[in-house]
Amino acid sequence: MDLTTYIRDVPDFPIPGVLFRDITPLLNSPEAFGHTIHEFTRACRDDGVSAVVGIESRGFLFGAPLAHTLGIPFVPVRKPGKLPAARMSIEYSLEYGTNRLDIHQDALTAGQKVVIVDDLLATGGTARAAAKLVEMIGGVVHSFLFVIELEALGGRKQLEGYNINVLLTY
Repeated sequence: MDLTTYIRDVPDFPIPGVLFRDITPLLNSPEAFGHTIHEFTRACRDDGVSAVVGIESRGFLFGAPLAHTLGIPFVPVRKPGKLPAARMSIEYSLEYGTNRLDIHQDALTAGQKVVIVDDLLATGGTARAAAKLVEMIGGVVHSFLFVIELEALGGRKQLEGYNINVLLTY
């Protein structure tokens, strides 16, 4: 299936000069969405992964159904102030400042092998922060799964040493 036909280009969003790759048409198509989950499942089904970590918020859209399909737990990595129980936090740099991600301290057990899911690999900062959080609470990052990679932004460089699976590259 050619998933590029389900990605809408939106020029000048969120600011002038940016070409936004919108996944809404993919989510709107049961066939394209199902294909995406199938490809993600195929990428990690036989590798002993025991949890799926989804990065807020679009990582939830792909991570939760992947976890369900694999029959393993889903672990959310959230923006600040969204998790109610004891949590670990990490601050990371963006091109325009800093941000923070949180994970529940008891979300994973020591040595638990996880796959981290998000919709987009851009600069890699958010994904790298999620990996550090997983490792801080004792988990092991098996791989990353992304629907789209914006190759020109160099996100892979931030994730050197990790296995990265991408469905579409721009």
